Amino acid sequence: MVRRIVALAFIFACTTVAWVILGSSTVLRTETQDSKLSERVTKIWGQEQWQHAPSLTYPVEEEKLIERTIDGQPFSERRVIPVDKTQVLDSSDITASLHLEHRKKGLLWYSTYRVEFAGEYLIKNPADEEREYTFTYRFPARDGIYDNFALSVDGAPVNDLLPDNGAVARKITLAPGEDARVKVSYGSQGLDEWWYVFGANVAQVRNLKLTMLTDFDDIDFPDDAISPTTKERTPDGWKLTWEYGNLISGVQIGMVMPSKLNPGPFVSRVTFFAPVSLFLFLFLIFMITTLREINIHPMNYFFVSAAFFAFHLLMAYLVDHIDIHVAFAISAIVSILLVVSYMRLVVGMRFALIETGLAQLVYLVAFSYAFFLEGYTGLTITVLCIVTLFVMMQLTGKIDWEEKFAAFSGGGGGPSARPAPPLGGLRKPGE
Repeated sequence: MVRRIVALAFIFACTTVAWVILGSSTVLRTETQDSKLSERVTKIWGQEQWQHAPSLTYPVEEEKLIERTIDGQPFSERRVIPVDKTQVLDSSDITASLHLEHRKKGLLWYSTYRVEFAGEYLIKNPADEEREYTFTYRFPARDGIYDNFALSVDGAPVNDLLPDNGAVARKITLAPGEDARVKVSYGSQGLDEWWYVFGANVAQVRNLKLTMLTDFDDIDFPDDAISPTTKERTPDGWKLTWEYGNLISGVQIGMVMPSKLNPGPFVSRVTFFAPVSLFLFLFLIFMITTLREINIHPMNYFFVSAAFFAFHLLMAYLVDHIDIHVAFAISAIVSILLVVSYMRLVVGMRFALIETGLAQLVYLVAFSYAFFLEGYTGLTITVLCIVTLFVMMQLTGKIDWEEKFAAFSGGGGGPSARPAPPLGGLRKPGE
């Protein structure tokens, strides 16, 4: 019996090493693909978009003291120099429609999206003199794609814009008390996150209304972003609104695109936890065969362990080509067929289907499926382990293990396998 347990431990250790190698290989494949493909996706689809609020400036003349040294002697003079002074926009009415379009490359899904942006900004001249304002709009990304870009002032389209250093600028002259409405719109695309940024640091915003429309339900906001003031469900997703009268904040408005379950990291996690699954399965089968005095040779356990490994090996390479849920189902069916078809030759159809088949369904399939339940994986596995321990403790609490091991070891003296006993009772050694 001791030799049999040592043999099982050796088989378990070898299978664990195989899983570590497979899991590490999957991690390496994922990281290698990500380093290559993420740059490619960014070039094709764009990057995170940070839409900055337009800036509004006007020139003023200020007298400044200029100090310098001439022929070793300090010299200072006062000069009137032009400087640009910033004025806060009087109101901002913005609509951003986000359309999620996941892209799969290799073992990873990328959260790509399209955005339709439209902003209307009110400019007022509060001074008692005419001012020439410069309205500067910065693009979210310098190397981005902007379709149907349009800028208009009081309804008049501006067609002579020349982008410079990632921005376009328009001069607007306003008489005292006069105002103007500037509209900006475009369609673009990005990756992972979309932001609307008020300023580099703490900034002031007046009469802000930003409406964000999504065609997805799973909304999430970055840790350093402002939550919307109102949320409303729509047939396609959400209508989120940020509305403030006079906001001073260094926190911005942002949205994190929902991410799909990535096949590479998923397979890696399942593979690295596979030894726990196999240990529970072997423990259960070993206890059942010991209690029922069924001899199963360690080589039989070796082939069953290999069938467990086949589940993860097949899934690791199927996810490159098909949906992860389909790959999971195919791998599970193949592994169960391997084990049941083999064990029916070893111990009979009944034991292969009921004890072995059900145990594999629980400890391989259900155990691995728990990794689809994000946030509940650890709890699910813990409950499964505790339930297994409770059941085995109840079944074996009154067993005299010395007598049981002696009877099991003396039943023919060899480790040859034989069919499971009928439901009516245990098969005694030598029957």
